[in-house]
Amino acid sequence: MVVVDSSLEAKGALEWALSHTVQSQDTIVLLHVAKPSKQQGADSNGSTNLRDFELLRSMKNVCQRKRPGVEVEVALLEGKEKGPIIVEEAKRQRVSLLVLGQERKRSTWWQLIKRWTRSRSSGEVFVEYCIQNSACMTIAVRRKSKKLGGYLITTKLHKNFWLLA
Repeated sequence: MVVVDSSLEAKGALEWALSHTVQSQDTIVLLHVAKPSKQQGADSNGSTNLRDFELLRSMKNVCQRKRPGVEVEVALLEGKEKGPIIVEEAKRQRVSLLVLGQERKRSTWWQLIKRWTRSRSSGEVFVEYCIQNSACMTIAVRRKSKKLGGYLITTKLHKNFWLLA
């Protein structure tokens, strides 16, 4: 299962999963967790769902282009708390591997501001939640850099392990 959204980190995680973990007989589940739709505005609800389905369709096309023999399923769920939703869906679908995009590290100045305000971004929170609470192997992936190449991998046992591949 690969958690996807419109971020570069999620796209990078999908690319990594396709090139490093997926075998020809595997099934990839692309999971997108959307914000809950508002009951009032039918127009905004429809456009949001359309955007979410379009995102899943484009990610599915990427999978089919890069790995033609692999079966691809998509799942669209709604909710405020991404972490518990992702962990529960991975458990329900009995996936063996959960892949998430990991946000890039910000500058030292940005980290000091976050520490001072005691805030963490929602991306950091749900990724860490999934790593710690998922029953299956969970990997957070991000590109090291364009210059150096490779990926930084985070699991329960390793944090920011540099995989040069």
